[in-house]
Parts: sequence; C-alpha cells; structure tokens
Amino acid sequence: MTNLITSRFGAQTDALAVVEGIDLSGRTAIVTGAGSGIGVETARALAAAGAEIVMAVRRPSDAAPIAAEIAVGTRGAARVEALDLSDLSSVRAFLARWGATPLHILINNAGVMACPLSRTADGLEMQIGTNHFGHFALAYGLAPALERGANEAKRPSRVVALSSIGHRRSGVNFDDPHYRARDYDKWEAYGQSKTANALFAVGFHRHFADRGVTANAVHPGGIMTPLQRHLPREEMIAFGWIDETGKVNDRFKSPAQGASTSVWAATGPELEGVGGLYLEDCRQAAPFDKAFPFAGVMDHARDPEAAERLWTLSLETTGA
Repeated sequence: MTNLITSRFGAQTDALAVVEGIDLSGRTAIVTGAGSGIGVETARALAAAGAEIVMAVRRPSDAAPIAAEIAVGTRGAARVEALDLSDLSSVRAFLARWGATPLHILINNAGVMACPLSRTADGLEMQIGTNHFGHFALAYGLAPALERGANEAKRPSRVVALSSIGHRRSGVNFDDPHYRARDYDKWEAYGQSKTANALFAVGFHRHFADRGVTANAVHPGGIMTPLQRHLPREEMIAFGWIDETGKVNDRFKSPAQGASTSVWAATGPELEGVGGLYLEDCRQAAPFDKAFPFAGVMDHARDPEAAERLWTLSLETTGA
C-alpha cells in the first residue's frame, strides 16, 4: 500500500497538541466512555478546541466532576448523559433524548475487554454486544443528526470507532458471534469485537459518506486504563505489560497519548472527507507485516464484503 495518509504527529503526541490551531467552536461531539481512561483525554482535547462535549457514560454521577473540570479548564463545554451500550433500550432512550440536535463528531470510545462469558441485557455476548452492536445502534440512530451537523457546518461530520491491535486475534464468526454453540475464549471474543469495530468504519463510511458523514477506525495503542479491570495481575505480567513490581512496560502510552489518534481522526485536516480507514499513531496503518509485530492492520478487518455482511447482521440484531 502506498500513499498512506500521515500527519506531523506520532505515537508519543499528547491529544492536546493535536488540536493546537483547530477551532471547533459551535460544534458538538459525543464521546462514549468519557468517564475514564482515554475517553477523558479525548473529551478534554475536543473541548480545548472549543467543542461542546457530551460525555455518554454508564455512571453519570462518577463522570459529573470530570465534566465540570473539563468545562472550567477549556474554552468549550462539557455535560454528561446516561448511556449503557450493553442495553439497547438505554441506547434508544439516549437517541430519544437527543432528538433532532445536530451532531458533528461521534467517538465510539467505550469498551470492555477480556471479560468472563456474560450477556448483555439483550442476550448478546458482552464484548461484541457492547463494543460493536451497542455502538452500531447508537451511530445508526444518530446518522440523521450527523447529516444535519454536516449540512450546518458545510463540512463532513466524523465518526470514530475505536478498534485495537487485538483485532488480529479473530475475524467475526458469523455462524456463532455470541458463543451459543462454541466454547468461549475471552481473547478471541475481544478480537472479534475489535474486528467488528474496524469493519463498522468501513461499512458506515460506505453507507453515509455521500450524505456528508465519514467514519474511520482507530487503534489507540497500549494504555493502562480501567479497560484492564478483568485481567488478573499475573496475566498482565505474563504478557509483559507490567513487571513484578507493577511498573508498566515502556512501550505503553499515557492516556493523553492514547487519545491522540482518536482526536486526530475527529479533527485532522488530512482526513477531511476521507473514511473507511484504520488509523494508528496519528497516521493511516499499513497492512500487517510480521516484521513489525506492534503495527499494521490485517486484511480481515478491512474486507468490504465482511463489512457489508456485518452491516446486515447489525441491522437485524439491533432492530435499527
């Protein structure tokens, strides 16, 4: 692959540096899972550029102090809305409250990783149910608002879907995505959900680009956040993420660095009108190469036929 899109930023860039010189005044952004980890830093950076931020979270009371801090420390605004992506009725309630309000940026940031086998309120496997299907229902339901935002701003609205290097562990198993007949593997299930996030960006861009809405997928990098809540310490040591003393591997990013590619995907002029891509370290990812084990995207996460198959399944599953 040649002519990959790049930027002047890199893996160690903080999110606030990405928005220097960017003006988002009068624009509205929703960031899911903005109550912790890179979601906080994503919201902070977008607010610093002047956007009104809606922090869509499961526990609004926990996120309220963070929203207040962001609102005071930036020139934008921040407020909290309740949203549980593991419950499609919560997604529908959020959409009903949103109504006809124009939207300019949607960042599907929230997620769950490597949890024991469990089900969403709608009986879906928890990881793909939350990470993909909940976000699909949200984005599809907000598509008219994103179109209005694009018409209002006279520039494309942007959707950002957080994927992961974990997409390499599995494609989407269309025969049994919810582990009803096959044995559950928490990492395979996580990989499936992250492939689904990447394919979502391919599909969403295909269906809505001509209506003024683009979508890209993002690998934020390795960051120690509450995403690791389900992992025992011994497993993280075995992976080399931390050592015996608890020191984090130097390869990991800070939350502010981890948020930078999401913020670039939402604001970077290099990506104006561009979508269906997989981004990492503030650049378009190259195809996976075994010589570079911590970078690149696999073909199964960019497959347009798989993306369309997932799109159909997602419409059926969510009732969107």
